Amino acid sequence: MARVFNFNPGPATLPLEVLEEVRSELLDYHGSGMSIMEASHRGKEYAAVHEEACANIRRLLGLSDDYAVLFMTGGASAQFALVPMNLLGEGGSADYVNSGAWASKAIKEARLQAKINVVADTSGEKPARMPAPDEIKISDGAVYLHITSNETIAGTQWKEFPEVDVPIVADMSSDMLSRPIDVERFGLIYAGAQKNLGPAGVTVVIIRRDLAARVSEKVPIIMRYSTHVEKDSLYNTPPCFNIYVVMLVTRWVLALGGLEAMAERNRAKAAKIYGVLDESDYYRGTADAGSRSDMNVTFRLPDEEQEARFVAEAATQGLKGLKGHRSVGGIRASIYNAFPPEGVDALVEFMRVFERRNG
Repeated sequence: MARVFNFNPGPATLPLEVLEEVRSELLDYHGSGMSIMEASHRGKEYAAVHEEACANIRRLLGLSDDYAVLFMTGGASAQFALVPMNLLGEGGSADYVNSGAWASKAIKEARLQAKINVVADTSGEKPARMPAPDEIKISDGAVYLHITSNETIAGTQWKEFPEVDVPIVADMSSDMLSRPIDVERFGLIYAGAQKNLGPAGVTVVIIRRDLAARVSEKVPIIMRYSTHVEKDSLYNTPPCFNIYVVMLVTRWVLALGGLEAMAERNRAKAAKIYGVLDESDYYRGTADAGSRSDMNVTFRLPDEEQEARFVAEAATQGLKGLKGHRSVGGIRASIYNAFPPEGVDALVEFMRVFERRNG
């Protein structure tokens, strides 16, 4: 077996230790004689998985009893619709920040449900950046402020969250559990699992219980956060295998020292690549220095032909998934929690050799 360094933006690399444990337990989970994929979601084997996955997330984020942890489906894209459906009611409005491609999708979906005010828009700026917290001015009557904490395509990340008088709703799909946050500033956080938490197919939602209770009775029962809070994410059959992997990944994060240790590890990885960009006249980073993501490092070469050659030659060296998003081109190195530091070292060395040959 020859594993590569996987820079894909999602589904993304998982901790090797987790994959090995999944493999060892795949056919016979804890002596049950069946896979966790085959176990009943009402049975004791899965119940223990479900409880630990929730407990690990609560511990990592320091959640109080005011917050519920939910396991849902549909990815962040489903949450784009469910958030306004659940929180706004009839005639309500909300404020959104447009920081790039994913924030734009959230705004487009929310506008089908209610009045949406875009209170800051940096989506077209080059170099790409997140708004400064003091740029945000909440509209009269806004129920919440929606932000996207990390824009995977632009390679930007909020470094300091805004101080506002309404609950913040955050799409944290690509930097969930990558650093400590003050959860009390947020009313709702959601994250597709396939970048930092596990395989695609489960979405983690953290919601303040009082916000979940706001939902109108006109919202379909299965689409209400309150339904999933009341039923502990067991209203319908959950994606059991995916949640099992989330349990193992969060256990791995705890074993490494929690979110403080993870943040230090992630900053160190990103700093090595940004260091090459800053010292080079050949590579050009596409994100403003104050908004650079620790999860997705984006950059350009002098022309598209050289970018294509960079991606192709990197793949021959076991560095795969570096092609930038089709909408913007360029290069993107996604280095989420589980991406190994030695993979960053290999990329940095390749970048320097490639520049010496072509720069």
